Parts: sequence; structure tokens; C-alpha cells
Amino acid sequence: MFNPSQADVRRFFCAAHAKAQTGAPMEAIETLASLWIAEHPEYHAELQDADAAVARNYDETPDRTNPFLHLSMHLSISEQCSIDQPRGIRQAVELLGKRLDSLHDAHHATMECLGQMLWESQRAGRPPDGDAYVAAVQRRATRD
Repeated sequence: MFNPSQADVRRFFCAAHAKAQTGAPMEAIETLASLWIAEHPEYHAELQDADAAVARNYDETPDRTNPFLHLSMHLSISEQCSIDQPRGIRQAVELLGKRLDSLHDAHHATMECLGQMLWESQRAGRPPDGDAYVAAVQRRATRD
């Protein structure tokens, strides 16, 4: 199973950004990451220097969004939708995207549901509840 370190994740996003900037060949996952990076120009400066990115501690600046966590969640949700795992997530995110008229905004709303599900799982000491996660996204997609 793939289990990258925090430094690995940060270097991955920095490298994907660099390749996109120079037009270098990319793996499929790098291309997907670069598409989400392009949606977040506010992170580009932080992606320019991989060594600085690895050294940065976002816990010390809670008022700043951690771009690597944010981009990782976009990538995770994209992968979940591509394989529809947990079952129903693809349809829920697509429906939310239509409701919000933006896949990007749908991802941000889905991130809140994903974060809540993970927090509850950790707090209770039990495995993540994929059904509850999908249900939360569906509620957001269908509420008035």
C-alpha cells in the first residue's frame, strides 16, 4: 500500500507544479494534481520551492490554509469519484456540482464532509464510515 510521508506529498505537488510550468511530461496523477493546482493560484508561490515547502509548519500558522492538505483532498475526492468508492460518491459529487454550478465548489463542500467523517472516525476509534460520508454529500446536494 502506498503510504507517502508528509515530505513526499509536498515534493509531489511541487514537482507536478514545476512540470506543468515547464511543459515537462507528467504521469496521469501529476496531470490531475496540476489541474487542481491551476485552480488555486494562491498556492503557486508556496509550490515554487520544494525544500521550503517541506520545512514549513502549518500548525504554527493556523490562520493559513495548508495548500498540500487542500490539494491532497481535491486529489483524493477525484480518485474516489473515478472509482466510485465509497459507492455513491461519484453521483453525490456530480449532483452537488450541478447544484452549485461548479465542480470546484462541490469539491470544497465534499471536503467538509470528508473532514467531518475522518474526525468522527478518529474520535470514536473506529474505521471511517463511507456510507455516512456519501450521505452527508448527498444531503448537501439535495438541501434547499
